[in-house]
Amino acid sequence: MDRRKSLKAIAVGTLATSVLLDACKNDDKKGKDAKVAGKDNEFTLDRDEAEKVRERQLMEKPFFTPHEMATVTILADIIIPRDEISGSASDARVPEFIDFMMKDRPENQVPMRGGLRWLDVTCLKQFNKSFVDCTEQERLAIVDQIAYPKKAKPEMAQGVAFFNLMRNLTASGFYTSPIGVKDIGYTGNTPNKWNGVPDDVLKQYGLAYSERELNECAKY
Repeated sequence: MDRRKSLKAIAVGTLATSVLLDACKNDDKKGKDAKVAGKDNEFTLDRDEAEKVRERQLMEKPFFTPHEMATVTILADIIIPRDEISGSASDARVPEFIDFMMKDRPENQVPMRGGLRWLDVTCLKQFNKSFVDCTEQERLAIVDQIAYPKKAKPEMAQGVAFFNLMRNLTASGFYTSPIGVKDIGYTGNTPNKWNGVPDDVLKQYGLAYSERELNECAKY
């Protein structure tokens, strides 16, 4: 199972239904809903005035420096790359989501900023350049050293903790975006048709519909 499928499995099993429903709002607002943070963005969910004021304050100024944002964007796209099914993490505006979460959850600021610094220092030691300036192969070599906690060397513990945080935020941001919800195949609270319990399930329990039930209840 590749990284994307693993993250999808986690998302399907753990994401709150209410969050997913918010992400599944009308297609005509898809572009607006995809924007999570930034000066020109407004949340489309219902908020009282105090919440609106707080959100505007949080979105007034970015948390990440340009260099940090570039690093976060590269890492997010390594975790969830673009494929034949859907776009990448950055296509879903996950870096902007993570930037917002740093301000909304200040307790993550030090671990995140310290982890980004650790990443650059480690790249400087191994490749004599920052993570952003590394080649794709060099970046993946670093990620492979911290992406698998059970295989990571003890001296990589800080990097492992940072990558766990980064991976969790990336998956949360992606799979609560319109792109991520579509990737899962989640349809939300939409009208559908139900033609009764499948035949194989009925047979398993020794049950069957009567002729009347088939004609009046289980057919459209």
